[in-house]
Amino acid sequence: MSIEALTETDDGPRSKRPAILAAAVECFGEAGYEGTKWSAVADRVGIGQTALYHYFESKAHCLLTIMRLGLRNSDAAFHDAVAGAPTALAGLRAAVGAAYALSPPEVQQNRILVANIGLLATARLSEREESERQACRALVARVERNWVDLLEQGIRSGEFPGRDPAIMARSLLGLITGVWRWYRPDGALDLDAIAEFMEGCAVRMVAADTP
Repeated sequence: MSIEALTETDDGPRSKRPAILAAAVECFGEAGYEGTKWSAVADRVGIGQTALYHYFESKAHCLLTIMRLGLRNSDAAFHDAVAGAPTALAGLRAAVGAAYALSPPEVQQNRILVANIGLLATARLSEREESERQACRALVARVERNWVDLLEQGIRSGEFPGRDPAIMARSLLGLITGVWRWYRPDGALDLDAIAEFMEGCAVRMVAADTP
């Protein structure tokens, strides 16, 4: 996995934190979150288990951080994709394409995010875990707002019919993220083919005169 995708501004050059996150993504992807022992992450990084606690107080804290960074990256990818789009329709196409322009480890991170999204519904007793959960929830709202804003732009320009942009945004996000429940890198469809198909679905859903 690209370490940059798991790095934050306060991670120093000697920090093991991005490497721990990358190892956790691999372990959670292979065995599932519940099926992964916290010690297995330490073994994959090549550090003692006690060293993990310098960066994360628990496996759940690590998972929530992975989810937050995945949401952060999705938010950034959306803005990069639509920044130069001349129309809302072009922005819609670009944003859907960007959602699937991922490396295999980034796909794994998105699969982990979707599989564990229910974790965000319940407050955590740990202060650090709760901080990550709240940050995730704020990013979920921001990602949804991105799509609502794009749809509102298209409605104002006359490119899209005047349907409820919030319902449409949630429907689009459900369509786009639902892929991570069944997609596998060794499956019959590659991401380029999926992206092309989903782009067509999104355009028909949003721009058609009848839903």
